[in-house]
Amino acid sequence: MNMKVIELELKVFLMRNIMSSEALEGISKLIDKSLLKTQKYADFHKENKYKYYNFSSLWPLEVDKIYKKGNIYSIKIRTVYEELSEHFEEYLVNEYTDSMKALTINKRYLPKKHIEKLYNITPSVAKFEDGYWRKNQSLETYERRIKDNIIKKYNDFFNKKIDEDFELFNMIKFENIKPISTKYKNISLLGDKMTLYIAENEMAQEMAYFILGTGLLEMGSRGFGYCNYKWI
Repeated sequence: MNMKVIELELKVFLMRNIMSSEALEGISKLIDKSLLKTQKYADFHKENKYKYYNFSSLWPLEVDKIYKKGNIYSIKIRTVYEELSEHFEEYLVNEYTDSMKALTINKRYLPKKHIEKLYNITPSVAKFEDGYWRKNQSLETYERRIKDNIIKKYNDFFNKKIDEDFELFNMIKFENIKPISTKYKNISLLGDKMTLYIAENEMAQEMAYFILGTGLLEMGSRGFGYCNYKWI
């Protein structure tokens, strides 16, 4: 498929201290405000559908987990939707909220190379009806959710239905012992950081590249499931 993952590096200036557990929500508010600048993307923001973008938390990390007022940090925003990246380039620069102000933005395309593994930079969230998956679901169910989620996004983006009979990854390694808590809309979402060792087949490689632009599992447009990669 003719698909490209676009990466935007956004520099922001903090107007106040932000706890690391609150950073994704703060970045979401900044991005959401930029989407409201045009009617098309205001409607896009309000629609209950896949958004095809994902973003990192603030960087560099702070040892005490408090991002500092007056400092400049970087945010990586990725998408597979070219037109959306153009909207961000035009409207996200100089946008601001009560916690941060956007300064500059730079764009590049992630090369499409053979991916050995993906690993979370922000926690991945799987929303099961009975709560955090480790309490009530099997590992097999969780692994199936990972594959089903990205296939649904991919089918929706390309408006097609792919053959689902392929291996996506051949090993999963969890990097956290206890669930990772992140604040969102006055609740705490529990997620995980993991490393996925991607299978060698063509479709697995295509899906791994797609995950880089949309996020692993759910709530990618809220900054969850942002992954980095290691090429072979």
